[in-house]
Amino acid sequence: METTRQQKIGRLLQKEMSDIFLQYARDYQGVLITVMSVNVSSDLSIAHINLSVFPSEKGSEILKGVKESTKTLRFELGNKVRHQLRIIPELVFHIDDTLDYLDRIDELLKK
Repeated sequence: METTRQQKIGRLLQKEMSDIFLQYARDYQGVLITVMSVNVSSDLSIAHINLSVFPSEKGSEILKGVKESTKTLRFELGNKVRHQLRIIPELVFHIDDTLDYLDRIDELLKK
């Protein structure tokens, strides 16, 4: 159960990371990166960020690139939220594949 503070910080980080990924996606033509959710740990030191990538075939490639540039992304995030947060959380990225899962269920139900 997340506290209200965790939820507020999660929404703030989701908004700011979305802006950062909007600029980051320009390097990858034809790829859409969406920040689906951000879950912050109870001590606010770790943020688990779920990314949705379209087309989903490029998900592992994008995730690899994002993980390699985690320090740069954290620095950019720190510049954006430095007046709201004292400590910028560590960023842990995951691929959110729920849309692929839903498509697969729809295909199975149509058969």
